[in-house]
Amino acid sequence: MQQERTVRTLSPEAETMAQNWPLISALLGGTSAMRAAAQAFLPQWPNEPDKSYKDRTATATLFPAFSRTVEVLGAKPFSKPLTYSDDVPATLKAWCEDVDLQGRNLHAFADSVTADALARGIAGILVDYPTVTGVRTKADEKKIGARPYFVQISFENVLGWKSERIEGVETLTQLRLLEVAVEEDGPFHERRVPQVRVLYPGRWETWQKRKDSTTGEEKWTLVGEGTTSLQKIPFVPVYGNRTAFMMGTPPLLELAHMNVEHWQSKSDQQTILHIARVPILFARMLGDSKIVVGGAQAVQSDSEHGDLKFVEHSGAAIEAGRLSILDLEDRMRQVGAELLVIKPGNTSITQTVADNEPGMCALQRITQGVEDALDAAMQLMAEWAGEQSGGHVQLFKDFGVHTLSEASLQLLREMNVDGTLSDEQLFIEAQRRGLVSPDIKWEDEKKRIAQNIPKQGNVSISD
Repeated sequence: MQQERTVRTLSPEAETMAQNWPLISALLGGTSAMRAAAQAFLPQWPNEPDKSYKDRTATATLFPAFSRTVEVLGAKPFSKPLTYSDDVPATLKAWCEDVDLQGRNLHAFADSVTADALARGIAGILVDYPTVTGVRTKADEKKIGARPYFVQISFENVLGWKSERIEGVETLTQLRLLEVAVEEDGPFHERRVPQVRVLYPGRWETWQKRKDSTTGEEKWTLVGEGTTSLQKIPFVPVYGNRTAFMMGTPPLLELAHMNVEHWQSKSDQQTILHIARVPILFARMLGDSKIVVGGAQAVQSDSEHGDLKFVEHSGAAIEAGRLSILDLEDRMRQVGAELLVIKPGNTSITQTVADNEPGMCALQRITQGVEDALDAAMQLMAEWAGEQSGGHVQLFKDFGVHTLSEASLQLLREMNVDGTLSDEQLFIEAQRRGLVSPDIKWEDEKKRIAQNIPKQGNVSISD
């Protein structure tokens, strides 16, 4: 029997994308989220006791390759300040200093949206306007501080949409968003109530679960509605890897799966290390004599075949596991670095006109898409405010590299700067990529580096 479809039901398109959300959310949530997901990403071994599995899960730790790569790559377009073109109205530029009414300027807001698009393959910007009552003119709105603002929308909360091709452009005609309404619950507490907001061109609805007065069953019920002055749905998708209108896949999805493989392999390695570090005492034909182990103790046996010894792991599997994990970590770095490598043939329309222009890497194309989405959101903000144009913004895009070795070393350098990779390991990785002579030893190089540091009192200032 087909399940009843309600305003809360995912559309087939949203459900297709939602298959990746548990994996992405767990990896972004770190060790705690991965432990909470338990068997979804760390299967229980056959015949493994529940207590042993629970202990193994509680001690597993995540190597944050996916989240760290998203963070590093997502930050590259924002390593230099976002800039405004001269066509951005002064009013909008002032609003962009607190673009979401939560203290974030447009630069910080766009940084967060870009990271979300990289992680999930798609993100969204809703250009909202507060509901005001008793206001008749723009002057009244300005007086009370009412103005449009940006809302970052995660596609985890997009339930479905409808669209039509209007004047040759694919245009949203309905959008359903899952929200949380906060209600007062006594003098000191609040209650969070799931809510669905449905947007149409020029109007909106909100739905909540309410008990039917006749049957007592909980049903999704229309609890609010209203109209807007904007005759379109003020929503802009931001694509990380576009597959269709309002649809995308995570560009680092393979890295996410490899990170789960690392999580599982590392758990196995921790388990075998625990076993290997605790030797087993083996006794043979010692009779009923009590065994006491210690430096001043002795054990006797009346049998010539009696034996007492510790049995230890050979360590071969430990070394094989260690090398496998290191190889997996290297492959994960390469997968992340591939987004920075400029590939021949990836040219834009402008580059087709100018043959001397270089190609673009995947991250540069994503950044260009983010820039276009910000322009579209600025235009919606302008339309809310009665301005003719929202203008344009520019993001930094000069970060492409030509080789995978160079790209992966950039990621490692970022890790070294923030303290998650040692100087020595960075030196080893650079040497392994052929960027440092194999004849140079780290201990010698460390001494030379120390000589480069200026000594206090030796710095002079000349006219």
